Amino acid sequence: MMKRWAGVRTGVLLTAGALLALPVVARAADDGIYRQLNLFGDVLEQIRAGYVEEVNGPELIQAAITGMLRSLDPHSSYMPPKAYNEMREQIKGEFGGLGIEVTMENGVVKVVSPIDDTPAARAGLQAGDYITHFDYTPVMGMSLTDAVKKMRGPVNSEIRLTVARPGQEKPFDVKVVRDVIRVQSVRSRLEGDMIYVRITSFTEQTNGGLEAAMAKQKAELGSRFKGVVLDLRNNPGGALDQAIAVSDGFLNQGEIVSTRGRRPEETHRYNAKKGDLAEGLPVAILINGGSASASEIVAGALQDHQRALIIGTKSFGKGSVQSIIPLQGHGAIRLTTARYYTPSGTSIQAKGIAPDVLVEQVRVEAPKNVRRRSEADLPKHLEAEDQKAAAKSAEDAGIDKKAEKPRDYQLSYALDLLRGMALLQYRNSE
Repeated sequence: MMKRWAGVRTGVLLTAGALLALPVVARAADDGIYRQLNLFGDVLEQIRAGYVEEVNGPELIQAAITGMLRSLDPHSSYMPPKAYNEMREQIKGEFGGLGIEVTMENGVVKVVSPIDDTPAARAGLQAGDYITHFDYTPVMGMSLTDAVKKMRGPVNSEIRLTVARPGQEKPFDVKVVRDVIRVQSVRSRLEGDMIYVRITSFTEQTNGGLEAAMAKQKAELGSRFKGVVLDLRNNPGGALDQAIAVSDGFLNQGEIVSTRGRRPEETHRYNAKKGDLAEGLPVAILINGGSASASEIVAGALQDHQRALIIGTKSFGKGSVQSIIPLQGHGAIRLTTARYYTPSGTSIQAKGIAPDVLVEQVRVEAPKNVRRRSEADLPKHLEAEDQKAAAKSAEDAGIDKKAEKPRDYQLSYALDLLRGMALLQYRNSE
């Protein structure tokens, strides 16, 4: 049996989805491949007999399996028994580490996204960063599994990451203190008459968390409820069945996603059931370059059905599905077994979801340490009769008495757009 998921969950959190069986098809043309196993056996024996130092046979076999899977794509890999057991524990949504979602690219670790409220996020790591060294040890030459092992460690232990960030000339070092990572995948709040829902990853609890959050916020808003903003920025994915369930939560009918393997019989289609958490009101989805896989399933489904307006920047572009295939007593392999397609039949592999409205994230902040000139600055100005009021006026003339939180421009844009859509929808219904 093997478990499927759609997210870039490498090295941090692997979640289980639907179960399926992978058929083994024997073909006469494959006989030549199996004869090559004799060559493999010959090489193995030559290494064991003649290598300058004594070698560990099982480790050589594991290395061969690792190399074979690495030659396929960045997401296929071998998990020895210990790594497989750790992965199974991580499914529960609590695990130790940095709180970082990664993949391999050009021989180094690429950050898909940091998880909210984790050491990686607090250290300032960003989607698109490249990690080139761990404690001054080069990443080049490591497998993804080996790199993940380096990032794991005891809680409160420190690791130094060397980071190359696109747009910056020189790499820089970041110290990160490992911690227990607890994933709360759904958070929500009210933004005036709108419900804001942030989904950080797709775990086993995501759909239940979404339904509970929507029920709570709708009860608080009552008749003032005007729409929903679903924030999938820097969401690296997760369980395929949870992505389907979240999409279904905003659709009444139609296909959500299809997964297609190498053979026609491996095609699976998933359709929506009646019921809309947003009650037909406008929905906006925020995405960016850190939105991957399961996030792209949700955005693609609601975009193709014209149920939501997609706002932000182009998504990551991971359109493949991996399956965890246990190997009795020998761990498991993570194998890419299918591509997924949006309802329109589009594969976003290496392309990503293009937003309906392109909105870059900008920081709108008042300049610091700038003081506006006032009457009190003019030479020989008349003194104020009320010195207290004058002092208050002088204080107000300064900028940034207390630093304000930077404005989330993409969210503000989405809220303004939704309010306009809600108003138009209301007028059309009259």
